[in-house]
Amino acid sequence: MRIIYNLAIRIFSFFIFVASGFNIKARLFRSGRRGLFKQIREKVNPDEGVIWFHCASLGEFEQGRPVIESIKTERPDQKILLTFFSPSGYEVRKNYELADYIFYLPYDTKKNAEQFIRLVNPEMVIFVKYEFWYHYIHTLSLKNVPVYLISSNFRPNQVFFRWYGGFFRQILHLFTHLFVQNHRSKELVSFLPSDRVTVSGDTRFDRVHAIANQRRNLPVIETFKRDRLTLVAGSTWKEDEDILIRYINELGGEQKWILVPHEIHEHHINRMMRLMNRPTMRYSETGEKDCSQADVLIIDNIGMLSSLYYYGNLAFVGGGFGKGIHNILEAATYGIPVLFGPKYKAFQEAIDLVNLGGAFSVRSYEELMNILQQLTGDREYLKNSGCIARDYVKTNLGATKSIVEKLLKD
Repeated sequence: MRIIYNLAIRIFSFFIFVASGFNIKARLFRSGRRGLFKQIREKVNPDEGVIWFHCASLGEFEQGRPVIESIKTERPDQKILLTFFSPSGYEVRKNYELADYIFYLPYDTKKNAEQFIRLVNPEMVIFVKYEFWYHYIHTLSLKNVPVYLISSNFRPNQVFFRWYGGFFRQILHLFTHLFVQNHRSKELVSFLPSDRVTVSGDTRFDRVHAIANQRRNLPVIETFKRDRLTLVAGSTWKEDEDILIRYINELGGEQKWILVPHEIHEHHINRMMRLMNRPTMRYSETGEKDCSQADVLIIDNIGMLSSLYYYGNLAFVGGGFGKGIHNILEAATYGIPVLFGPKYKAFQEAIDLVNLGGAFSVRSYEELMNILQQLTGDREYLKNSGCIARDYVKTNLGATKSIVEKLLKD
């Protein structure tokens, strides 16, 4: 299996090389790793005793971030090394102020792993959620460097639990300790010694709670909203927008709508504007025009979403008609009910909130219409659903403290 794994890494590398000629993300993926070892050699002092955090992308960074910040609070002089696998994480957070060194992770070959670890010489390594790079973890294990996995969430259909998953189960054995999100995950890895697995919860709860406490005041949004019931649709894709825009055009006249598309390319924003039959404005136009008369506000920049949810009475989170929903906790922490598409079963918080009545999954326009009319037509129902969402977030706080106490004690 190791031979197949090594071959897969090389095939992936070749695919990126070919794709970099026409795909921006692949180009960044490749160019960001060019001359990487030289950069590391010049910037990192191997005698500093860094703590190395590795995240696949931006979502995993948000899970690791509370732990980084807590360690920095406990040890202000501690050096932090942060690596990303994907450009969508690195390019957004390459200037993150609490990490002393930020790099792409070199491909997981034996040679790369040995060279990278020799150059950075970490005293401790934390992988976030779903990162299982064999050569890195194996090399760290041989050097007796403690390696932790945090906020992991295991499911029965993952490769570790298949008849052919022995190689990947071996990787789990190499971790010093696993911090899992729930008891189901601990049961799935029961082949590991129980004292090496802790049910600590998900650090995203701590992160969204902190974000809510530090939210930005947005006077323009207050002017736009006035006193009307408002739905904030965050991280939407075309499939989400098609049913939302249809509802807005046909039945959404009593409400205000804030749409925050995942892609803010000009042609995509223009398409949304063309489809709208109600008074619609871009956020970038609000400095020149009176936005209070618009029914729909399209956010054509990035970085506002977590604060925008504060102004909503309910939320729709995108991605559920594609690969999977985006972060619903950013909305739930403000005490508003959350709607999303049908592909949410890989997200425990979505499953929990649907079962509790704080979130609602829709599979079609008709289901969206029915649920929105129920929520907007019964303010007590709307309020109670929002309270369920808020209380769920509060109940699940504390994962960061549990993890950091263990890390620094060890």
